[in-house]
Amino acid sequence: MAEIRNYTMNFGPQHPAAHGVLRLVLELDGEVIQRADPHIGLLHRGTEKLAESKPFNQSIGYMDRLDYVSMMCNEHAYVRAIETLLGVQVPERAQYIRTMFDEITRILNHLMWIGTNGLDLGAMTLFLYAFREREELMDCYEAVSGARMHATYYRPGGVYRDLPGQMSQYKEGRWAKGKELKRRNSWREGSMLDFLDAFTDDFPKRVDEYETLLTDNRIWKQRTVGIGVVPPEMALRMGMSGPMLRGSGIVWDLRKHQPYAAYPQMDFDVAVGSQGDCYDRYLVRVEEMRQSNRIIKQCVAWLRENPGPVMAKNFKVSPPSRAEMKDDMEALIHHFKLFTEGYCVPEGEIYCAVEAPKGEFGAYLISDGANKPFRVKLRAPGFPHLSAMDEMVRGHMLPDVVAVIGTLDIVFGEIDR
Repeated sequence: MAEIRNYTMNFGPQHPAAHGVLRLVLELDGEVIQRADPHIGLLHRGTEKLAESKPFNQSIGYMDRLDYVSMMCNEHAYVRAIETLLGVQVPERAQYIRTMFDEITRILNHLMWIGTNGLDLGAMTLFLYAFREREELMDCYEAVSGARMHATYYRPGGVYRDLPGQMSQYKEGRWAKGKELKRRNSWREGSMLDFLDAFTDDFPKRVDEYETLLTDNRIWKQRTVGIGVVPPEMALRMGMSGPMLRGSGIVWDLRKHQPYAAYPQMDFDVAVGSQGDCYDRYLVRVEEMRQSNRIIKQCVAWLRENPGPVMAKNFKVSPPSRAEMKDDMEALIHHFKLFTEGYCVPEGEIYCAVEAPKGEFGAYLISDGANKPFRVKLRAPGFPHLSAMDEMVRGHMLPDVVAVIGTLDIVFGEIDR
């Protein structure tokens, strides 16, 4: 009788659930996974080396392009590292704006995750629901930075500019006119803070809708309960963070345990699971959206009451205003020097981390006193999660690989940095 052997197959990069650039080499016994070997490098863009060849302030835009659904959270870690080395004090209003946009980014990330993960496992309606809310928050990105995704809004010393006093409005067109146009613009008649107030009042109902579609859905539970179980000791051993760690029952959140920006003043709860399976991680992310909504509400209330500067008044690090630049020769020189040479950062090394939507995102910088970093090393949460792929899928069926890839919430920009 011929010897029965396992056979090897490629899962991706062309597979729709591989999200473009993940290649998994799977060893199968029938439809049961014996081994999974993730091959990375198909998207490698050399971000860390590129950042070492440019002045500090010219690499902020690269951070947006790492995890390109958690843009401002990536900027936050890099900018905090520069500020710590420089010893720059950030105005309190800028800290609250950063906290608010970190949480807006968390909701944007989790909406993308819940929509695409649902789509991967056959729940198509949810994708359309999630993108409805996502578009509203993308307008906030565009209002403060001019870009819907790659914002480059956080700068050493604060943020690029204060929140706008007027939100953009929908214009009359084929699909929106008369009463429909008025309804669509009802949130947009005031400032961005008014818009976010209306959004945060409405958003819990939207999350309820997502839960109605999925939480007790029999097919969803069959695809996720007991799949990709990560025991707490494995989560720690593999260096997991974020919802992957908290889904296994470990209460660890940098916003609470190593607070930064305005998080010490925020009242919110850390979402924690118990089983460590795909379903628990789904529940953790849904609860995180609710908690982020609470934090945004608190930031909006504080920002209404406390006007003030949003950038440190240090022209070696932050540019003077356009008006000053046109009136004062000294300001013009500062502006020219800042955008051509940048600034020299004192010698030293620093690691600064933030609780990004996918886990701990950290920036490790070494400065040799020049105007560009000597070394940049970015700690991306997706990399250790993908490393655990083999342990998570071994013994599962082939369709379960899709559920596990989804629950990891990987974006290859940060893995192939």
